[in-house]
Amino acid sequence: MKITQNEKVTEYINNTSSEQKELFGILRQLIHKTISGTTEELKWGMPVFIKTKIFTYLRSTKNHVALGLYNIDRITDPDGLLEGTGKNMRHLKIKKMEDIDEGLIKEWLEATVK
Repeated sequence: MKITQNEKVTEYINNTSSEQKELFGILRQLIHKTISGTTEELKWGMPVFIKTKIFTYLRSTKNHVALGLYNIDRITDPDGLLEGTGKNMRHLKIKKMEDIDEGLIKEWLEATVK
């Protein structure tokens, strides 16, 4: 599988802390691996990932990386991990490697793209 990385997205990631760079790298790869044919762009000052429409984004904050998910009505979140008050999107705060539950994130990504 060939992943097409956008230079502006790479530049955004390279301007984050070394801890966040590692988190971004894993999440970026997981997004591309889970949803084949995904393209990425820098929009609204953050990386967004697109299949036919934007389905997720990554954003650097002072204390964490946010994985934003659109179409949240298609997501089951029994543990209440997703935060935010948006009508159509929520985000998951990722502070360290242990916060990345690959299985759950894959399930959510797949649900948002359907």
